[in-house]
Amino acid sequence: MAPASDKLEALLQRLERTGAEPARLDSIRCAQQFKRSWIELAGKLVELRKSRSYEAWGFDDFHRYCAEELQLRRATVDKLTISFSTLERVAPQVLTWDGVAKTIPSYEAVDYLGRAMGLPPVGDDGEAKPRRRDEPAQPRELIKEVRSAVFDEGQTVAELRKRFDPVLWPKPKGAEKLELLIKAGSLARKLAEVLTEIDGLSEKRAASIEQALGGLRQELDALAEPLREKLARGQDRGQDRGQARGKKRASAERN
Repeated sequence: MAPASDKLEALLQRLERTGAEPARLDSIRCAQQFKRSWIELAGKLVELRKSRSYEAWGFDDFHRYCAEELQLRRATVDKLTISFSTLERVAPQVLTWDGVAKTIPSYEAVDYLGRAMGLPPVGDDGEAKPRRRDEPAQPRELIKEVRSAVFDEGQTVAELRKRFDPVLWPKPKGAEKLELLIKAGSLARKLAEVLTEIDGLSEKRAASIEQALGGLRQELDALAEPLREKLARGQDRGQDRGQARGKKRASAERN
């Protein structure tokens, strides 16, 4: 299968020969330069989503156009457009950076900032959707620190997650233990599946190991089940508290 870059180059040459619209050619060129400047591509995508120009090019859906013509997955397109909209709302000056004097943060890092701030997603019309009332706002000083890490320190999304996830989205007690049990069960299942593919391993030994792994998975499941129930109850209580806060806030706003 030809890489996406080759497909884009071939498509660009073909459309140039047939006299395609400049806006369509610009979109493909921006997709080619994606690794160097995601902001250019994201801005073009936001513009196309609003204008719906892709409909004149034979595409009835924005994401289908992005997938088939620009070779961009839906998840990537959504992150790009959301990150661009985040910059427009909270740091428009970054849109003027040249990437040399000041490094442009990755779209993943900007997306992380948007989620930390609790910014509502942007709809297909380019307008921000209403924010859920049960979403608690993060402390202002914490958001200021995340902003600095993104725009001043240029931290990657992996560094941001390691640094801020435990504070922004702390895991409930027992969650890490449950994750470990699930991971161990998955590894035991995978090992049992490959036993039959190992040349030279006797059937007796394979059967013995498979039986032991089956017993291990049952024991792990037994340990995990009460943790699942406990975490589910905690999540339900958290949602109830969030809804109560939302109703209280809405009542205060009406009054």
